[in-house]
Amino acid sequence: MEKIGKEKRDILVQRIVDGKKDQEAAKKQLKTTLEAFQELTGFDGGNLEKTYKKLNGEFQSAEERSKNLSNRVQSIDQVGTDLFAEWQKEIDAMSDRKLKTSSATMLRSTRLNHQQYIKRMRQTGKKMLPVLQSFRDQVTYLKHNLNAKAIGSLKGTAAKMDSEVAVLITDMEGSLVEADRFIQSLSTNAAS
Repeated sequence: MEKIGKEKRDILVQRIVDGKKDQEAAKKQLKTTLEAFQELTGFDGGNLEKTYKKLNGEFQSAEERSKNLSNRVQSIDQVGTDLFAEWQKEIDAMSDRKLKTSSATMLRSTRLNHQQYIKRMRQTGKKMLPVLQSFRDQVTYLKHNLNAKAIGSLKGTAAKMDSEVAVLITDMEGSLVEADRFIQSLSTNAAS
């Protein structure tokens, strides 16, 4: 990419911005999936098959968003790793001690911010897995038990799912703040 004029730093910032978009989309999809689940638990004798298909579709979308987010985190981490390796090589080639020390300090700070951001994103991703598994279990249960009795038995689960999704969304919002902070630190270091 550098051969066509794109710096690793710019690629990293763009991937973080894209990661934020993926995370926002995943957060929105989780809310939509939860709403579909809650709608299902309030089932009043309508078309159960149609309701199941809607919930399953929402679950499939949430699962896909989760995979996209995981891939994005990996992509961000790889570009960051490449950027830091290049940065270190350039520092090693510098002869002015003062500039070399200053650049090394910026590298350490930026690398630490990057590591914290990636750690937070991976933690958020790990927290998505049990929520998705819980949705998967419910969808599978419904698939195997397409009847009103099965729906009635899920009502107690809705509050638990609502709580799990609320905690996950809070974590995701914290991760979004971390992304903004990291982008800002990259901008600050680039200006220095």
